[in-house]
This record gives sequence, structure tokens and C-alpha cells, in this order.
Amino acid sequence: MVVTEKCDVYSFGVVALETLMGGHPGELLSLLSSSSSQNIMLIDVLDPRLPPPLDEIVVQDIGLISRITFACLCSKPKSRPSMHMVSREFLGPKTALAKPFHEISISELRNQEMYAIEECEG
Repeated sequence: MVVTEKCDVYSFGVVALETLMGGHPGELLSLLSSSSSQNIMLIDVLDPRLPPPLDEIVVQDIGLISRITFACLCSKPKSRPSMHMVSREFLGPKTALAKPFHEISISELRNQEMYAIEECEG
């Protein structure tokens, strides 16, 4: 293993996921490396101590953060975005979610292109 700026991006993804989940994402990270993550819904990994988000702005923000988080957690380091790209995503225009929040799966988030590098595959 070679330490690069892509390790920092991965670490950012882990911390962001831990914040979304309200706990350590160890089990989910293991599932991400297998095909078992296909049926996991985003709403099911969010912190269970909090009520499901209803405000449209909060829903959009969670969608954006989740999309960026899973791009940072790509198993292929060369496919991860740079922190500069992550910053641009946060500062750029927000786009509406393509489907209702409760219907978004982790695999869909992982397959959305955030940047113009090769696509991230589980």
C-alpha cells in the first residue's frame, strides 16, 4: 500500500459516513467491498437516533454528501476524486435527486459519476 492524497480522500469518506450513520461504519465498509451492498437503502444506514429527513433542502444535502462520500470510498484509489474535486462538488450548484429519498440505494450512489475519472466499481 502506498500512501497518497487518495488515502486522505478515503479517510474523509469514512468520517463523512460515520457522521451520516451516527457510529462506526466498519460493517458497512465491509459490505461495500462485496456485492452484498446492492440492496442496502440510504435511509437504512442513516443515524437511527434521528428522524428521517423531511425538509427538501436537508434531503438534497444528505443526497449530495452521500454521493460524495461513496465516491471517496471507491475501492480503486485512482478512481477516487481529489479533495479539490470534493470541495468543488460542495461549492457547486445543487441538483435535485432523481428519485424519492427513501428509494435511493447505496449501489445507486456508488454508480453516480461525480467526476470525469474512470467509474468506481465495487
